[in-house]
Amino acid sequence: MEDEQRLFLSSCSDWMSELPSPLWDIPLWSLAIPGSHDTMTYCLDKQSTVLESEPKVLRMLDKLFPCVVRPCIMKWATTQEDIISNQLDSGIRFLDLRIAHKTKDPDKVFYFAHGIYSLLTVKEALTEIAHWLDRHTKEVVIIAFSAFDGMNQDQHKDLIQFLSATFDNKICPNFVTPSLCECWNKKYQVILSYDDSAASGHEELWSKFDYWWANSSDPNQVISYLEERKQEGRPDVFFAAGLNLTEDAGYILSHPWQSLKRMTLGSYGPLLDWVKQQSPGSGRTCINIICADFVNAFSNEFTQLVIRLNEGLTSRS
Repeated sequence: MEDEQRLFLSSCSDWMSELPSPLWDIPLWSLAIPGSHDTMTYCLDKQSTVLESEPKVLRMLDKLFPCVVRPCIMKWATTQEDIISNQLDSGIRFLDLRIAHKTKDPDKVFYFAHGIYSLLTVKEALTEIAHWLDRHTKEVVIIAFSAFDGMNQDQHKDLIQFLSATFDNKICPNFVTPSLCECWNKKYQVILSYDDSAASGHEELWSKFDYWWANSSDPNQVISYLEERKQEGRPDVFFAAGLNLTEDAGYILSHPWQSLKRMTLGSYGPLLDWVKQQSPGSGRTCINIICADFVNAFSNEFTQLVIRLNEGLTSRS
């Protein structure tokens, strides 16, 4: 057993393929899976205008004082610092992608967004993921698509066609109960969740997964909220518990020299302590995906802690 447990962290880039064999037939929603919240915010464009969906007063201020507004947005909207392939190498297997379309851009060009738009396009990022999967053929990545700011139904159709073409036979359809063994046998490597009615009728797309979000800047309130959700019982399929802290306008104004990174890293201690106490599995209070900001902080401690939770499953197998 000790030799098997050491396998968990011999390579975070291939941790799924190194799980002990008793875990190969367990549904993926019964494993502990590390995820990154707002995965693509490492490439936000500081020259970008504010999204049309943002409050009118913020858009007006952006037009009047862009040199003040945009650096502030960057400071509070950036939740990750590592490129997507580095996040995957570190063990992240759930990606939170917020999609947007710019009004004046060609119909089939999509970006990521969090307050402002990204530099990288969706095509560039998803192509990078597909190439990473080609190099790690026994790893499975869950990708959640949401927000879809400024998109119409024709653009949804274009994006869905691109997803199908990019990942092709790697896509695990929504009628499968995915285990590692099932995915390896069928060569499935991606599970795509699409939070829009445009996904209806597409077997390659899963519906929206629950994301437990406390909407608080206080780590203790985040933990209390997650514990309350656990007591309500876990969903039957994939779901994510979000460790991410959330600021509001009042917090930003009262902390002018702070940033989301400083706020998050200053609270990592109690949040990681909560992670250590969790158990994956099918039980009522078991967890599945755990998401965080700045996932590679402190020598990748968050991701390693989540992966290690699966050791408890081997002792129960």
